[in-house]
Amino acid sequence: MLDIQPTGVPGVLVLTPRRFGDARGFFCESWNAGRLADHGLHYDFVQDNHSMSAQVGTVRGLHFQSPPHAQAKLVRCGRGRLFDVAVDIRKGSPTYGQWVGEELSFDNGRQLLIPAGFLHGFATREPDTEICYKCTDYYAPDCDGAVRFDDPSIGIAWGLAGDAVLSDKDAAAPLLADFDSPFVWEGTA
Repeated sequence: MLDIQPTGVPGVLVLTPRRFGDARGFFCESWNAGRLADHGLHYDFVQDNHSMSAQVGTVRGLHFQSPPHAQAKLVRCGRGRLFDVAVDIRKGSPTYGQWVGEELSFDNGRQLLIPAGFLHGFATREPDTEICYKCTDYYAPDCDGAVRFDDPSIGIAWGLAGDAVLSDKDAAAPLLADFDSPFVWEGTA
């Protein structure tokens, strides 16, 4: 069984797989292509990524991978707790520049499904937090990009207790206003 909930930004979904527990712990299917297809969600994931952030307040993002290697992602927390964020960067979208965030933790088992055309980032809430995510395309360094995580025009409420722990790349990322998105919204009005 899989619980699927919409978010405030169409296309971004919260997935919560059912856990079956007993005295030993639990078991769950963290991903099942057939169950997603039953809900009209068809993703061909080709790469799994796993990272660990040692410090609370580590922010990774806001990242994207541009066409022709754009990536949809299915994100979950393997250990600890994090605040996961998606920002719509599809030109012409009625939700362009809007964000949605969800707490993902080992305990709650929630996942965030982020389509291509969105920035992705997260902030850790506990030490040694691990993030695991599936991608629909392989990493392509020439298509890799970022937008500033604390851009005031986006206004993400990260809930950080102090300064963010950032990579040099993320600290130097441009603002959304200085970014020419390679994504175009394909929806209807």
